[in-house]
Amino acid sequence: MIIKVLKLAIKKEKTIWSLERTVPFRGFRGMRAVIQRVTQASCKVDSQITGEISNGFLVLLGIEDADTQEDLEWLAQKIANMRVFGDENGLMNKSLADIDGNILLISQFTLFASTKKGNRPGFTRAARPDKAIPLYEEMKKQLGLLIGKKVACGIFGADMKISLLNDGPVTIVIDTKNKE
Repeated sequence: MIIKVLKLAIKKEKTIWSLERTVPFRGFRGMRAVIQRVTQASCKVDSQITGEISNGFLVLLGIEDADTQEDLEWLAQKIANMRVFGDENGLMNKSLADIDGNILLISQFTLFASTKKGNRPGFTRAARPDKAIPLYEEMKKQLGLLIGKKVACGIFGADMKISLLNDGPVTIVIDTKNKE
């Protein structure tokens, strides 16, 4: 999507609009992930385990309407190559591949909660299922290709019960529109 940035000028009670430049619209935030280093994690839906891992990452993934394939690929690379596992000197220098780690991927629209007004969060920035489900499935596929194994997951939109043993704790928040 392209937006036009306009310049407003006021001259002797006359409003004049002039085109300044055209820029790509990137949305307000971006795909968001909360990555937790875990020694174990699992997801249950209706008392049935849908995904379970040992050492690796529990990834909570929030998707908004402005997210793109480019956002997804950048985030998948970041997650797969994140070096937060201890080496022989106790330093965080190893990635998932180095420890033969796993990923449990959970969709979580509440990562886009707006708490600006009142006490009940709003979730209007979260992508609707018709946009979010294909991106969630693609993230699962991309992460699987990058780590060379199946990614465990929850069920999109279900009431999930997540259990985890956070290791460290190490928790990293990444937003694709704020690439720090």
